[in-house]
Amino acid sequence: MSWDPEMYHKFKTERLAPFHDLFGLIRIRPDLSVLDLGCGTGELALELSKRLPQSRVTGVDSSPEMLEKAQERCAVNLDFIPGSVESISGEWDLLFSHAVLHWVDDHAALIPRLWKLVKPGGQLAVQIPSNHRHPSHTCIIAAASEEPFKAALKGWLRHSPVLEIDQYAQLLYACGTADFTVMEKVYPTYLPEASAIAEWTKGTTLVPYFEKLPQDLHEPFLQRYRELLTEALPIGPILFTFRRILFSAVKPE
Repeated sequence: MSWDPEMYHKFKTERLAPFHDLFGLIRIRPDLSVLDLGCGTGELALELSKRLPQSRVTGVDSSPEMLEKAQERCAVNLDFIPGSVESISGEWDLLFSHAVLHWVDDHAALIPRLWKLVKPGGQLAVQIPSNHRHPSHTCIIAAASEEPFKAALKGWLRHSPVLEIDQYAQLLYACGTADFTVMEKVYPTYLPEASAIAEWTKGTTLVPYFEKLPQDLHEPFLQRYRELLTEALPIGPILFTFRRILFSAVKPE
């Protein structure tokens, strides 16, 4: 997918809030090899390099647009390389992933595969948006199921692969660790009206739809999406309840 870094960072403060909670789950030790999987523009990789003493951080992303921005943050203990969640290899003391795994299917196979990349004594730390049952997402699917969008998309819809928190706990336990934390948290955002949610999702969830829709249907699709949001949520200022799953696990020595 083609990502717009400026659009993605439109709600920068709100998107960064879960990072601080996820970092709170990390065991801070010196001399770690750290992989930031799906590093985007590299802002969080840079923060990791500052907060983890004497550690080497590598940011990986599949988007050339994001990596172009990330390269501006390169430092002595921080570099960036192209790559995808599906292709990454190696062994790491800390495998960190912030808001990327929801783009990858089959989490029942994905989590054990990522676990194999963690060194003994190392840690997996992950944050995944889990708002797929909220109107911010269901209204996109509803709009895409209507004409003329359905025909233009050839019936394609994107359904979230994100699991329930107890399923992630079971996956981590099956990987061979009892030292893990799995939780879900709501991060509130206050918006002037329901249709304003479209500005948030334009930089994320709507991206694959825009890539598949012809240009002349982008604005009509957005307009229908805004209408469905307004029908589904209260009139006037709203509380946008964004849910995130956070989990960390330590691999036995």
